[in-house]
Amino acid sequence: MARKFYITTAIAYASRKPHTGNDYEIIFTDAIARYHRLIGDDVFMLTGTDEHGQKIQELAEQNHIKPQEYADQITNSIKENYRNLNISNDKFIRTTDDYHEAVVKKVFKKLYEQGDIYKSEYEGWYCTPCESFWTETQVENGCCPDCGRPVKKTKEEAYFFRMSKYQDRLMQYIEEHPDFIQPEPRKKEMINNFLKPGLQDLCVSRTTFTWGVKVDFDPKHVIYVWIDALLNYITALGYDPDGSSENFKKYWPCDVHVIGKDILRFHTIYWPIMLMALGIELPKKVFGHPWLLFGNDKMSKSKGNVMYSSDLAKLFGVDGLRYYVLSEMPYAQDGSITYETLISRYNSDLANTLGNLVNRTIAMTNQYFGGSIHKPSEILDIDQKLMDACLDTVKQYSKSMDEFHIADAADTIMALARTSNKYIDDTTPWVLAKEESTKSRLNDVLYNLLESIRYIAVLISPFMPETSEKIFAQLNCNVKSYDSLSQFGGLPEGTVGKATPLFARIDEKKMMAELQKEAEALKAKNAEKETVEGVVIGIEDFAKVNLQVALVKDCEKVEKSDKLLKLQLDDGQGGRQVVSGIAKWYQPADLISKKVIVVANLKPVKLRGVESNGMILAADCPNDDVKVIFVDDSIPQGSKIR
Repeated sequence: MARKFYITTAIAYASRKPHTGNDYEIIFTDAIARYHRLIGDDVFMLTGTDEHGQKIQELAEQNHIKPQEYADQITNSIKENYRNLNISNDKFIRTTDDYHEAVVKKVFKKLYEQGDIYKSEYEGWYCTPCESFWTETQVENGCCPDCGRPVKKTKEEAYFFRMSKYQDRLMQYIEEHPDFIQPEPRKKEMINNFLKPGLQDLCVSRTTFTWGVKVDFDPKHVIYVWIDALLNYITALGYDPDGSSENFKKYWPCDVHVIGKDILRFHTIYWPIMLMALGIELPKKVFGHPWLLFGNDKMSKSKGNVMYSSDLAKLFGVDGLRYYVLSEMPYAQDGSITYETLISRYNSDLANTLGNLVNRTIAMTNQYFGGSIHKPSEILDIDQKLMDACLDTVKQYSKSMDEFHIADAADTIMALARTSNKYIDDTTPWVLAKEESTKSRLNDVLYNLLESIRYIAVLISPFMPETSEKIFAQLNCNVKSYDSLSQFGGLPEGTVGKATPLFARIDEKKMMAELQKEAEALKAKNAEKETVEGVVIGIEDFAKVNLQVALVKDCEKVEKSDKLLKLQLDDGQGGRQVVSGIAKWYQPADLISKKVIVVANLKPVKLRGVESNGMILAADCPNDDVKVIFVDDSIPQGSKIR
């Protein structure tokens, strides 16, 4: 009977499109799930979206749509992204699913009735982006200790969860289950920073917004988004306080929750305590993976260093991207991604090592034997070394995958590919092909190589499923099971397919030049679109903006652009040139001799190769309309707007 294996990601917060740093988690989890299917386990992989909370309500309001509509848009983009990344999840849950919301209400009521939740008043600090509560001592200079963004002072009637009641029990559980929190540094962080100082009772409802699961018996209260979100791991399986499904009984407890290290507190303190209160067995492991950084920085739109998987997949292929993030990320420390390192690893590991091995072996088999291959007639010492390398690779690979050392597992596969390439160099098939007397030996060499490639194709399938299938197609072989790797020689006699390059080598200089060109074009485009909606600034910030009245002396369209106008302004200080993206709404004649307001101290930029020294003010109006703000003719050029 197959062993069950239940694995989950943290459900993605439906506030924005995920970037590649976010996608590492789903790719990592998918690789683990595929590995366990490969070794014969009965796998259930869960992912989904967290769609409630104040942040989503605020974003929906800013976009003038309902929260559900906003969540639908983001969730659809996340689903599409996962399909494109070849993610093999068995279920996708949304916290707006009816069955989930119904169970969340039941759980809250159950915990209230048994005294684990009580009503009081909350006064403290709240971080909207993280949807997190913080005490006075935890807040650092008015900012969230997790994300560093400003927190808001909040005072409202609320329900509280008696976390303190379960503190000692949780501490004992962690001590008795040393592998519960991994890697080890994450466990020490939770114990020293949260459990030892003593747990505060957790505020678990809000009344200052409405987008969330309402408390059945007190509908002005919305259940705290993290209580709602964490319950997805059991509601997705069919848990219900009134009677759970057979699926829940089959797959729970979870074998591993794969999460980012930044949400470890919720999964190793709040979640286990909730389960204890419900009388449910705790998950076996919580794995807090490190971050995938852009160079040395966390990916952030504000920093302009965000990379999206959809863009990277166009450049490197889905499997090229999957391989990079899985092979580059250390077990416990943050990993790094840049275009330069992506190109380097793609060329060295995929094009040069793996791709070259498969291509030349299949090509030689076709060239020397018309594609036909037979079992070896004898085994020499050099052959035995290759066989031993294949069998040893399986052992090392299995140990690494079982312990979530994914990058080490990738290294073992690539090491086998390098060993196989060296075997080619040492056995020199092209020399053996010259003499009829050595044709038998040539057959043996090529068979051993093809079998080592089959080993690689099996082991690499959790990392690069499409590439694995392409290799098997070239081998013309369907022996793909993990069990077939227990003994060297599983490749059946027959005829191989056509040699087709798996990975084309990338010209780094050319690609980097193209990327730089695209980045400059995007920067120019964003220069016309930048807004500060929703950002609170002080008077000292506003004072930094130099707004002046200017007369439009001349205006013309920018060549090769349907959107840009080039304005020559008399600002009372010698004049300036400004490029503005208003050609859709204004003809040059509409602006000449009009007085406008210009941001006079904006950093110069080039738009379509034309320098722009400032920005004129205009209003976004309904129905995709834009109106330039004109000022009274009596106001002199150069007058400062205050």
